[in-house]
Amino acid sequence: MTFEQIKSRAVSQWKSLYHGEVPNILIGTATCGRAAGALAVVEAFREELRRQNAEANITQVGCMGLCYAEPLVVIIKPDSFRVCYGKVTPEVVSRLVEGYILGDDPCLELALGAVEGGDGEAVYIPELLRFERERRLLLRHCGYVNPEDINHYIASGGYAGLVKALRMPQGEVIEEVKRSGLRGRGGAGFPTGEKWQVCRNALVEPKYVICNADEGDPGAFMDRVILESDPHEVLEGMLIGGYALGASQGYIYIRAEYPLAIERLGIALKQAEELGFLGDNILGSGFNFHIRLALGAGAFVSGEETALMQAIEGKRSVPRPRPPYPAEAGLWDKPTVINNVKTLAYIPLIINCGADWFSAMGTERSKGTAVFALAGKLVNTGLAEVPMGTTLRELIFDIGGGVPEGKALKAVQIGGPSGGCLPESLLDTPVDFDSLIEVGVMMGSGGMIVMDEDNCMVDTARFFLDFIQKESCGKCTLCRLGTKQMLDILEGIAAGKGRIEDIDLLFELAEDIKMGSLCNLGKTAPNPVLTTIRYFRDEYEAHIREKRCPALVCKELTAYYILPEKCDRACEHCILACSPKAITSNEKGIKVIDQSKCTKCGTCLEMCPSEYSAVIKLSPISLLPPSEASSPKEAGG
Repeated sequence: MTFEQIKSRAVSQWKSLYHGEVPNILIGTATCGRAAGALAVVEAFREELRRQNAEANITQVGCMGLCYAEPLVVIIKPDSFRVCYGKVTPEVVSRLVEGYILGDDPCLELALGAVEGGDGEAVYIPELLRFERERRLLLRHCGYVNPEDINHYIASGGYAGLVKALRMPQGEVIEEVKRSGLRGRGGAGFPTGEKWQVCRNALVEPKYVICNADEGDPGAFMDRVILESDPHEVLEGMLIGGYALGASQGYIYIRAEYPLAIERLGIALKQAEELGFLGDNILGSGFNFHIRLALGAGAFVSGEETALMQAIEGKRSVPRPRPPYPAEAGLWDKPTVINNVKTLAYIPLIINCGADWFSAMGTERSKGTAVFALAGKLVNTGLAEVPMGTTLRELIFDIGGGVPEGKALKAVQIGGPSGGCLPESLLDTPVDFDSLIEVGVMMGSGGMIVMDEDNCMVDTARFFLDFIQKESCGKCTLCRLGTKQMLDILEGIAAGKGRIEDIDLLFELAEDIKMGSLCNLGKTAPNPVLTTIRYFRDEYEAHIREKRCPALVCKELTAYYILPEKCDRACEHCILACSPKAITSNEKGIKVIDQSKCTKCGTCLEMCPSEYSAVIKLSPISLLPPSEASSPKEAGG
């Protein structure tokens, strides 16, 4: 069967589903949707349609990126509005079926926004306000196609890039990628076309293509969503790369903690083989290419390319010296190209639409778009894809909705645990590889965590350094021991035992770790500490000089007190909830917290009825200036 015949059949199926005579109900069942209860919503729709004897198609799709509003449902009704609903529960399903599937009421009180659709190969793009500020390339299909049906991808223009590439000379494919200006989206930002050219020029055979899907950064889930929602765009990118390099074998290295992504990748691989897009003599071109899944055990260091190759070879995941670089001597000492999920997913678009089209987006040195996982203290958490050069402020406030509860933004952590933290004053920094490096952080793979006034930057640095230290492979002495020494110093500062000289010592250790580490994970490990000292030095000094945590986060520098004038003496919520029995009541019913027994768990604050608000959290009274503190007796302590 020719590609034209395959595509014609796929488009026919697509039109019958999305432009047919009965409504089509799209339900997001990626990991975020399932965690919010999407599978129960699927069953509720099936049951309600049976009960009402209503006719409609139910299509399970991936994640649209609006993770804060899951479970998401889009109802596409012939000759009517296409509406996106958020936070759908089984209880409201009957309302949607009766109101919109069977009637003419679009139930706008439950809707996030209308959806505009096109004809033929057009992809449905929501008319939600935040999407007006995005430019969706990699996420264009996410939430609109069934990731377990290859025909949806083909009908939406999929595999056309591969067909076009197979008709081009291999060198021309690489030149097109080079002209596009695409840089690796795994963190380093190395020009993709140049890497491919080095591998292509290598005289050794065979050659390999590896997709790095070992997404280990806390708060990052971009690659997982793409693989769960639109796996074929990654497979097509690998196929084009294999053709251009003269490779016949590819590997997708993915962490075993992504079971749904693994399942959907397996289905995608099988379907691609059945239709002739994978295997031998692909589409009659004489090009052979096979892809295997390699499951990782969750080690953070396995995301480093040389450690990743060690794992595929069945060895311990530890980095090796470079040069030689993988493009010259990689997997089993053969020329190997390793690209991130997002990098490979751009390739079909670049080949199909042209290098000039892609390079017209972004900045002079950072072309295209960037996909970010917006997490932390944000109103609208989820995924966003914006042109390179968009500012952090636009991402956080215009797309992410800003910080909830009217609190002030303090910092944004970007680039993973070894990225760095930027203050509110630098939110107008453009998102591109070079601009971020100039202010001391890096883009990384696209993780972004927003922090508000309740976050302590010393504790934040301690958290990320603790993660890095535990995930160190231990091969390099300075990474293994240096990060432990830095962590010990930070823990001392957080406990009120720091010295002002510790700040200089942290800088000294950071420089040693950078110079003495073999891989980039070790070289960038001190970044959370360096950026928090650079931009939030006053918080470090408050911990050291005043023995005070301004954000009231560090346990050793905070305490809980009960205000007698606000406490209802008949109420015993705090006493009953206190596990260590640190709260007692005297004969007058006045509650007192024994600071020697208090574990500072905060349960008393959570359990105190809001109408009283008698429990307060503050720096230990003995450490506060007299003007700011009541006596322990007055504060019930």
